[in-house]
Amino acid sequence: MNAFISRARETPPVPDLMALELLASAVLVLDAKGIIRFANAAAEDLFEISVRQLVGVHASSLFGHGEELQRSLAEAMTNQFAAKRQLMDIERAGRDPVQVSLTVVAIHGQPWPVLLELREIEQQLKVDREERLLDQAQANRELLRNLAHEIKNPLGGLRGAAQLLEAELPDPSLKEYTQVIIQEADRLQTLVDRLLAPHRAPHIVGDVNIHEVCERVRSLVLAEHPRGLKIIRDYDISLPEFRGDKVQLIQAMLNIVRNAAQALKPQIKEGDAQITIQTRVTRQVTLAKRRYKLALELHVSDNGPGVPPEIRDRIFHPLVSGREGGSGLGLTLAQTFVQQHEGLIECESRPGCTVFRILLPLL
Repeated sequence: MNAFISRARETPPVPDLMALELLASAVLVLDAKGIIRFANAAAEDLFEISVRQLVGVHASSLFGHGEELQRSLAEAMTNQFAAKRQLMDIERAGRDPVQVSLTVVAIHGQPWPVLLELREIEQQLKVDREERLLDQAQANRELLRNLAHEIKNPLGGLRGAAQLLEAELPDPSLKEYTQVIIQEADRLQTLVDRLLAPHRAPHIVGDVNIHEVCERVRSLVLAEHPRGLKIIRDYDISLPEFRGDKVQLIQAMLNIVRNAAQALKPQIKEGDAQITIQTRVTRQVTLAKRRYKLALELHVSDNGPGVPPEIRDRIFHPLVSGREGGSGLGLTLAQTFVQQHEGLIECESRPGCTVFRILLPLL
């Protein structure tokens, strides 16, 4: 609120400028001399300095090779273009330069003649990747749901026929074969039920403390692996409660931590397996094409061998597993439950370090 008031004091009362606060991209509004007269909240985050430090300085001083921007500003002032896009490097004290996509927009008939819109190249690639993941996950869910329903009905008929046949068999030794049919039908039925589980279970929303979820999962996994596995807690206790389905979130996180523990079997035998659960607050996050001021960032990391490269890009796909005998549904279901909370799961992996990152909106 204080930052908003400071902007109002330092900027003439032009109502259109206030709308720029709602944009996810960083925006700077310049006067005819190239001096910054307005900066939105996203610009503060990008440059990592306050609006008071931004307003009043020449825009070119914020960038490496600022002379390129000066030329573009001169062209904008003389109406040589309506909008021009270029790549620039942001200079930040004590940090490596950050490459951004900079759009110079000439504004006609307004008090301030030039607007700059900036997006981090890496951030834009990340947003595009997230959108692809969401679309792909939705397509996978629809495919699985339709496929499960198509399998379910004939599967019940197959099992029933095997039971009737078993009752009519004159030789008891032949029942061994009907039992194989019945048992395999039951196994497939269990698989189908797991595929349909996220769509059947009601979404029960209540107040959720993420650390209660973490502690429940930690105790369950340690009970399954009482020796050789260490689970480290790194919690931000200032995190607020949020509205969500506690049961679904426990299941999602349990699937991820169990997956990590299964990948750590060689390290568990040697006694040096380690999983770290970390919670943090992150700000100004875009999830499912929506911008949130505040989000929960939860990391589950392990010191295992890493995800095999051949399935690294497909680990959230259904029926894809990196271990023998795995169903390939654990991470798929985890992703579904997190996405039902408008969140996102990402994975980065290399030998010796695999990190699953869960983002959940708070505000």
